[in-house]
Amino acid sequence: MSKLVQQATTELRNTIRSAMEKACANGELPQADIPEFSIEVPADRAHGDWATNAAMVSARAFHAAPRKIAEAITNNLSLDGTYFDRFEIAGPGFINFFLSKQFYVDVLKDIEALGTEYGRSDYGQGKKIMVEFVSANPTGPMHMGNARGGALGDCLAAVLDAAGYSVWREFYVNDAGNQIEKFGNSLEARYLQIYKGEDAVEFPEDGYHGDDIKERAAQFAEEFGDRYVDAAPEDRRKALVEFALPRNIAKMKADLAKYGIQYDEWFLESKLHNDGELEETIQILKDKGLTYDKEGALWYRATTFGAEKDEVLVRQNGNPTYFAADIAYHRNKFAKRGFDRCIDVWGADHHGHVARMKAAMDAVGLDGSKLDIVLIQLVRLVRNGEVVRMSKRTGKAIQLADLLDEVPVDAARFLFNMREATSQMDFDLDLAVQQDAQNPVYYVQYAHARICSILKALKAEGIEPRACTDEELALLNTQEEIDLIRHLSAYTDEIVAAAKDYDPARITRYVITLANLFHKFYNTCRVKDEEDHLRAARICLCEAAATVIRNVLSLLKISAPESM
Repeated sequence: MSKLVQQATTELRNTIRSAMEKACANGELPQADIPEFSIEVPADRAHGDWATNAAMVSARAFHAAPRKIAEAITNNLSLDGTYFDRFEIAGPGFINFFLSKQFYVDVLKDIEALGTEYGRSDYGQGKKIMVEFVSANPTGPMHMGNARGGALGDCLAAVLDAAGYSVWREFYVNDAGNQIEKFGNSLEARYLQIYKGEDAVEFPEDGYHGDDIKERAAQFAEEFGDRYVDAAPEDRRKALVEFALPRNIAKMKADLAKYGIQYDEWFLESKLHNDGELEETIQILKDKGLTYDKEGALWYRATTFGAEKDEVLVRQNGNPTYFAADIAYHRNKFAKRGFDRCIDVWGADHHGHVARMKAAMDAVGLDGSKLDIVLIQLVRLVRNGEVVRMSKRTGKAIQLADLLDEVPVDAARFLFNMREATSQMDFDLDLAVQQDAQNPVYYVQYAHARICSILKALKAEGIEPRACTDEELALLNTQEEIDLIRHLSAYTDEIVAAAKDYDPARITRYVITLANLFHKFYNTCRVKDEEDHLRAARICLCEAAATVIRNVLSLLKISAPESM
């Protein structure tokens, strides 16, 4: 939480505890150990800004009704020197507290002082945390699941960074194993078909049938001609993969960069093979007696760790499985690179892989509880109320690149972050390009632009923002002003909550509410024509709202236009 909110919470906790100790000392309450109690924000702020259950949880310790305990506490309660100016007992014994004007004054001063740093905290204490997301198969183009996972993963990483963690973004490239063999076989068939005809060359039954394979084979043929038609099959496939794979990866990098996503590392699976880490990891499992041979394959005793069935680590053909490489990769994250916690953003179809991967970390001597998986549910594209599966431009299944050609990046990143990862969502293509208040990102950006417009108009009349005294800022006392400042004060807490829950959607909801509260303030409270002291205070409030909107949009890598 922000230092200001932390200070207010600490003051209130100490004040309540002191009042309980006094009540025990003067006999209003019996001598007893004071139990832990909570301080929280009520759902309805009309019942107070903060509330405590201290009396409720003390009933057993003091052998008294909560209401009587609450009366004893409030009889001995002094709010002097705190950010609170009054309290009341509610219901069976809750005590509600109301913030003083000084709290709201100091919130605005805090935002002005911190500027772009407002909202950031040291909650994470610099712990190393990796967010691995998208990690799409490089044998083909990225799809809508990758579009949603990319936005959520990148914004989750940003939230964790703002909450004080040392964050590392990573893309895991499956450039080895069976899928690359299949990729090579598919490219080979398409390449040979160019020269021998489709009927003369059988396409692999389990091959990749996408047009992207045909395109890469054609590009290869354009560059090398028929040089590889009569080459040894192994050499031909190797040349095709070495030609096509880097181009696919470069396309992924370009598409994701356009999407506003930059990684600290694109980690190649082949590195695990070449550096011996995969072999080393399998040996650890062997040494622990967790493997056995069966029908020419090497198996892992997954059932030892609660799985329904054992898993193959090395196939009969000698190729390690995806699962074996995945164990080695996650071991690399923890044991080799020393991350305190790792978060994987996966598609919902990987649900069955979660428990076995966490268990595999335990199996190799690490702590599986430090591996967290965020599962992304399906997304449907909708236009005119109808589900859309094909691109208008290409007539083929919509890819991430197609989406970004049709929809502004700002809208894509914002809309994909409006729902929790665990919920299915419809992405409305019409809404994403609307330039009105129905479009949430437009609505938020417009609030920022409106504030900039207000300040620009005032400047044209010679009225500049200036430092305000506490007395001037205390003039901000309408309900709309109080609601807006109170919401501004909650930003740091929202970031921490989003980091705790791995839910960056909290931040989009927060900034939509912020924009709404600003529009309410603007429609109710005049800025330009008020007398000097109140006008200066309202200008300060406008600047504070603009700062926080800008900070949120910057966090989400979304632009904050000054005019619209």
